[in-house]
Amino acid sequence: MRTRILPVLAAGLIVVGCSSTPAEEAEAPETSAAAESSVKGKVDAENGAPEAPADGPGGTMIVTYEDADTPEALNGRQIQQDNRMLEDLADDINQTLVLPNDITLRGAQCGVPNAYWSEADNAITMCYEDTDWSMGVFTKAGDADPLQSALGSEYTTFYHETGHMAISIYDLPVTGREEDVADQAAAYLLLTPGEDGTVDPESVQSVKDFARAFAALAEVQTEFTAEDMADEHSLNLQRVYNMDCWIYGSNPDANGDMVANGQLPEDRAAGCPAEWQQLDEAWSTLLEPHWK
Repeated sequence: MRTRILPVLAAGLIVVGCSSTPAEEAEAPETSAAAESSVKGKVDAENGAPEAPADGPGGTMIVTYEDADTPEALNGRQIQQDNRMLEDLADDINQTLVLPNDITLRGAQCGVPNAYWSEADNAITMCYEDTDWSMGVFTKAGDADPLQSALGSEYTTFYHETGHMAISIYDLPVTGREEDVADQAAAYLLLTPGEDGTVDPESVQSVKDFARAFAALAEVQTEFTAEDMADEHSLNLQRVYNMDCWIYGSNPDANGDMVANGQLPEDRAAGCPAEWQQLDEAWSTLLEPHWK
């Protein structure tokens, strides 16, 4: 039986900061960094030195925050640290998945809004600029709590990268473009009911916020080049409709408003329950041997 991914969404400290330019879709080059803090140990407040994780079989996801020196990166770093964003996400993975080796989850200055998995480094990087950019998007949108929306979008971004990580560390087969499959993994991890048969509403909202972030990107993408069409990622608006379809398909009764208000076209919505069932069966089969 699938182990439930823990809800990690929680109201955080209010952080005010600047917004950066629209996020870039290209995957960042692989980099490496030493781990500075562990989710299984408390970080020393003065020097950031971690306590060693407890001994045990398999690996641990270990958190590290790298330095920052630009306004966007500094703001994104502050948001991540003040809200223990990476620690909560790493805790979730450490409590639910059997890792074959240690994995680094790092916050880093990347120069552009981005997030990526590096197989060479065994690391997921959550770029400070991406967190800052998300904050700007939802502030501009007039959200009552833009911080919560930004964190929600970033959490789904993390589970997208967890999809890449799972494909890599578990040698999982995929039959489509990996970027689309990673989007499916994020939806599966956040929208599938737990053992009690319920879905955490904040996890659903996280996926909705992720889709809204791509909708914001789609609004400013008025021209499409050959490189855009050839990219390994689906177009931004396609990713929005895919996410909306899986949200609706996972629970049509609870999300019928998405069709009623025109957010999800009726023709696509008709096939979304079957699309969700296919996605759910695929990822539940792939991850079944790896739950704790």
